[in-house]
Amino acid sequence: MPNLEALLDRLKDRQRKLILAAAEHDTMPADSVLKRIAELENAIAAVEAVAGEDGS
Repeated sequence: MPNLEALLDRLKDRQRKLILAAAEHDTMPADSVLKRIAELENAIAAVEAVAGEDGS
């Protein structure tokens, strides 16, 4: 499970960096940035689900 936690930390860190970078501009982020943020959210949810299964 430490591997899953490490992966989860990396995914959340990357997503946070993208969000903070997008927030620095007064315009809407590019669609590609929004898509990447959403993809990371899906990956985070998937890892959390697997971690939850392992913890049960």
